[in-house]
Amino acid sequence: MRTHRTTTALLIAAVGALALTACDPQAAGPDGKAATTGAGTSAPSATASGKAPGKTTTATLPQLVGKGLQTAQDEAQAAGFFSLKSHDSLGQERLQALDRNWKVCSQTPAGGAKADTATTVDFGAVKLEESCPAADAPAPQPVGKTMPDFTGKGMKAVRASLPPNAGVTVKDALQNRMVLQESNWKVCTQDPKAGAALSGQPLSFTVVKTQESCP
Repeated sequence: MRTHRTTTALLIAAVGALALTACDPQAAGPDGKAATTGAGTSAPSATASGKAPGKTTTATLPQLVGKGLQTAQDEAQAAGFFSLKSHDSLGQERLQALDRNWKVCSQTPAGGAKADTATTVDFGAVKLEESCPAADAPAPQPVGKTMPDFTGKGMKAVRASLPPNAGVTVKDALQNRMVLQESNWKVCTQDPKAGAALSGQPLSFTVVKTQESCP
């Protein structure tokens, strides 16, 4: 009876040892070394694009000045540049909502230059019926203590340069139209006049649409 119990205990211990070995992928093999599976060797990491992390790619940016904005964007992407933006070359802060209605006046980086394809390409643009300026108009700067001359400037750009707490009135100089999208309007008259001291007083402007002439 004692011999039967001892044999049974030995069998249970052997089965348990086999189970533990099967569950442990790092269990030692016959030669005493850790066993490995087919997936035991790690492959070098790579990005989804197939490039190693940190690797840069350079390409030549085409000359795109004079082309339609939509065409310029398509050709830039075909050359490998996918980070694109655009701005109003006339400094009126208009949005290029419909790219096909705009043409390119300037580009940064310049056409023909080699650049990292991760570089952001910036296009200066005007509407198709407009002429490109000799140089892009500077971005609006905050006003100081005196009133600048805003005549001919885009109303959206003018407002961007004014203090955020300024009281501003904008009226149509030609008709009684509502000035809803200020990026489509330019300044004809202003009060106070250019050079007047600014001390928090209300400001008023008359405007016409960008393609119109002031009365």
